[in-house]
Amino acid sequence: MFVEQLYTSCLSEAAYFIADDGEAAVIDPLRDIDAYLKLAEEHDVTIKYIFETHFHADFVSGHLDLAKATGATIVYGPQTNAAFDFHLAKDGEVFNIGNLKMKVLHTPGHTLESTCYLLSDEEGRDYAVFTGDTLFVGDVGRPDLFSGNLSKEDLATMMYNSLNTKIKTLQDHVIVYPAHGPGSACGKNLGKETFSTIGTQKATNYALQDQTVEAFVKEVTTGLNAPPAYFPINAEINSRGYESMDAIRTNALKALTIAEFEKCVKEGAIILDTRNSTEFTNGFVPESISIGLDGRFAEWAGSILPFDTNIVLVTDEGKEEETVIRLARVGFDKVIGYLDGGFEAWLNADKKIDIIIDIEPEELAMDIPFDNKLQVIDVRKPAEFESGHVKGAENMPLSELVNPLHMAQIDDEANLYVHCAGGYRSVIACSLMKRQGFHNLRNVLGGFGKIKDMKGIPVVKPTEARA
Repeated sequence: MFVEQLYTSCLSEAAYFIADDGEAAVIDPLRDIDAYLKLAEEHDVTIKYIFETHFHADFVSGHLDLAKATGATIVYGPQTNAAFDFHLAKDGEVFNIGNLKMKVLHTPGHTLESTCYLLSDEEGRDYAVFTGDTLFVGDVGRPDLFSGNLSKEDLATMMYNSLNTKIKTLQDHVIVYPAHGPGSACGKNLGKETFSTIGTQKATNYALQDQTVEAFVKEVTTGLNAPPAYFPINAEINSRGYESMDAIRTNALKALTIAEFEKCVKEGAIILDTRNSTEFTNGFVPESISIGLDGRFAEWAGSILPFDTNIVLVTDEGKEEETVIRLARVGFDKVIGYLDGGFEAWLNADKKIDIIIDIEPEELAMDIPFDNKLQVIDVRKPAEFESGHVKGAENMPLSELVNPLHMAQIDDEANLYVHCAGGYRSVIACSLMKRQGFHNLRNVLGGFGKIKDMKGIPVVKPTEARA
């Protein structure tokens, strides 16, 4: 028996490859399927099944391309409706993978079709359960995403029943392999580990403690942040199907001359610059949106960029294909090329450039007492803001800056100092603000992580914020 977790940190996503005696299965594959094909070749096995735990909202699954490449059967649990061929599994149905057995555990709650898969070893002993978004390390899947006519309370009640009748009844030694780890927006506060055991989760996970259904529903539905805007788009793509990655690569990996690049932009294409944020602020093609590959790139791309508009890329040399793949993972199929030679080619052609001024927190500390037009814009999430912030700062989460109506609330006469937690999100925010005509911008390097320790910058602490 061979079981491998394939974890993608920037999406906090875990797929799984299981193999035994010449046969294999993949659980919740990403859209780019090369890693699974490589593992099948290395282990000399045939991928027989593709098990999906539910219609994912935070990424586009690779089930269709992987099925086409291998002939494997796509399996979804009960109450699944999809626009492509798949096997609709029954609750309790068992599938053979070599000498292993995979049992279907229908666990509605996160979504109606949410399903876990219980793997038994060659001796018939329960070995691991692949819990999708039903059970995470330290948390459970949020019940407020895609429920049809059901309320989040309705789905939370279903989840309570699923956990108590299907998950808590498993033996303590069974390994828990969830679909996500820390940072995922599919739960409230996932633990730092990417796998656990049933026994550990029974002891430590608030959702598996003995409690009434009323208490559970209240706990699970309280304190949920708004889901990223791209979640319903990805869920729909996963249920109706999508264009193949080969076709996307063909359309997107076109080296554009400067003239071709400018023509695309004139016709309405958005410029996406994926270089490191410090490189971007030093110089970029005007009107570019910065989302660096070095952060939670796909998540922010999905939250900020429109899905119905063409995109042209500016990347570091050799990063073109990686950018295209990571965009495709969250459903972007309209990349139409990249600037040949990147920003250096633009610079060498003596084309107009723009910059964003970077400052250290020391400069902010020196300016605060003397600049009566100074405004600090904090683009962190509300919970981060409440945990401590610069006195007088305006909290404008990055996800809200996409809406011009929110950005219109910013005083365009003020001297704007923009920061996040560490510096990644603030550069994205500054690039969006530049596109809306704000030019009196300062990006505070190191974000609140450095600001909070800087003498001369008044900081509101959590207890003061709640007072």
